[in-house]
Amino acid sequence: MLDRPESKLERAVRGGVALVGACDGRVAFGFTERTGGVSRAPYASLNLGTHVGDDPDAVTENRRRVLAALGCEDAIGRLIVPNQVHGDTVLTIREGSAVELADISCRAAEGADAIVCRAPGVPVMLCFADCVPVVLTCPGGFAVVHSGWKGTFAGIAGKAARELAAAAGASTAELRAWIGPHIRGDEYQVSEELLGRFCERFPCIEPNPGRLLDLSAAIRFALVEAGVAPDAICDAGLSTIRDNDRFFSYRAEDGTCGRYAAVAVMR
Repeated sequence: MLDRPESKLERAVRGGVALVGACDGRVAFGFTERTGGVSRAPYASLNLGTHVGDDPDAVTENRRRVLAALGCEDAIGRLIVPNQVHGDTVLTIREGSAVELADISCRAAEGADAIVCRAPGVPVMLCFADCVPVVLTCPGGFAVVHSGWKGTFAGIAGKAARELAAAAGASTAELRAWIGPHIRGDEYQVSEELLGRFCERFPCIEPNPGRLLDLSAAIRFALVEAGVAPDAICDAGLSTIRDNDRFFSYRAEDGTCGRYAAVAVMR
C-alpha cells in the first residue's frame, strides 16, 4: 500500500503498526492507529505524544516503530515533531541540511501547527486526539497540518497549502489534501458563540439546534479558497469517537489518553 501511488487512503499493518495512508508520488504518509506500540494504559499502546504523561522511552520506541512502518526508520534522527500550540504558524523545511534542521527544530519547539517539507528523507510527525490532521502533497513536497478549532478558524490548512505550493514551485491546483481521523461534525458540540463565529467566517457552516460544528467542512472550504480542487480533497471518513478502539480521543477518554499521529516523508 505505501509502496505505490494511490488515489485513496488504504489501511496497512507493518510490524504491528497500523497506518491509514497512501503513497502519492514520492511522498509516503499515514495516520496511525493506537495499537502496535509499547506504552501502557492509559496510553496503550502506540502513544506518540510526549506531553501526556507517558514514559518518554516508550514514546521514542513508538515513534521508531511508526517510521519503520513507513519505511524510513533510518531517518529517526531527522524527525521533526513540533510543539503544537493551536495557532497558525507554518514552518518550511527547504533543503534538509543539518543546520536548517537544527534551526527548524528550535523554532518548532517554540510552537508550530504545520510543517511544510520539500527535503527528501526528513520525516514530519504531528500528534492528535480529536483535532483534524491534514496532509497536503504535491510533486515537490508535502505538509502536515494540525487543525483544531482555533487553527481551522484561522485557516491554517489553506495557509499551509499556499506555503507548500510556493516552496515547491507549484500551483495550489496541483495539490492533494488528505483529511485524517477526527471528531466528526455530528459529534462535536460547541458553544453558541463559537458556532456563530464559524457561521460568519465559513458559508458552509450553518446554525443548528445541537450546536454541532463540522471542522472538516470548514477545512475543505479553506483549502478550496486557497486554490485546491474540491475533487483533490480526500477525507478518510474516520471518527475518533465512533472509532475510539482504533484512535485516541480526548473527549471519549475524559482527557486522559495517548496521541495518534499524521506522519509523512518524501523519498
